[in-house]
Amino acid sequence: MASPSPKKLQPPNANNPPKPDLHDQPPSAWLMALELRAFWEFSSLLPAWPVLNKAPKGDGHAVLVFPGLSANDVSTVPLRYYLQSLNYKPWGWEQGFNFGPRTGVMEVAKSNLQRTFDSTGRKVSLIGWSLGGVYARELAKQMPHMVRSVITLGTPFAGSYKATNAWRVYQLASGRNIEREAASYDLPSAPPVPTSSIYTRTDGVVAWQASIQAPSSTHGQTENIEVIASHIGLGLNPSAWWAVADRLAQAEGSWQPFARADKGHKGRLHGLLYPDQKR
Repeated sequence: MASPSPKKLQPPNANNPPKPDLHDQPPSAWLMALELRAFWEFSSLLPAWPVLNKAPKGDGHAVLVFPGLSANDVSTVPLRYYLQSLNYKPWGWEQGFNFGPRTGVMEVAKSNLQRTFDSTGRKVSLIGWSLGGVYARELAKQMPHMVRSVITLGTPFAGSYKATNAWRVYQLASGRNIEREAASYDLPSAPPVPTSSIYTRTDGVVAWQASIQAPSSTHGQTENIEVIASHIGLGLNPSAWWAVADRLAQAEGSWQPFARADKGHKGRLHGLLYPDQKR
């Protein structure tokens, strides 16, 4: 009996793009233990408020904010309150607890985006914390004409499911097979709109490498912004909030990368709060 012929490897092309190497190691147990810092990050918001209030004001456009795994809109109330104080119209995702993209979840998210776009007559910015950032990115890929920008906070899109310490919680909460589900999405590809990934190298839940957006091959409006924070505290961290406000305040159609450091005292302070990613 003749042995079967080996499969021929297809060269990379537009129809058969090469698969990216996905980070597959979760954060260490030590970093996971350091997630308790989130309480300190939340308590730092009050003393930081006078500075946060000096962030550039918004133009009144709507912002949809998606919570992380097993969290609901209550977890994003502080951030949404801050955005409202800067003259935005922030909304929660309005679907209760985030237990993964179960049947109907993405359909409701699309409907909410459509409704917000229609009612305001303007493009909507999307912010997603952790798993919520996956929704934001995928919505922007499917409905880019309605999305002004995407900002994610500690979102795992450039790693395998093993690059987090929460994948078992995800499977338990969602009742879905995460390996099979991840294979059905092209998570590493950037949305075709301005996209900012805010991450921390001391993330104890998601490996920071899994939150690094590779340069887009179709547009140059992608970036990674490093802050000093915990994963649980990213949505309550003053440095992350300032970066979010700075990104949202850009005029539509005139996107520029985040300036982590300028000349002068303010620039030096920025350099401390936002580490040099090339270090």
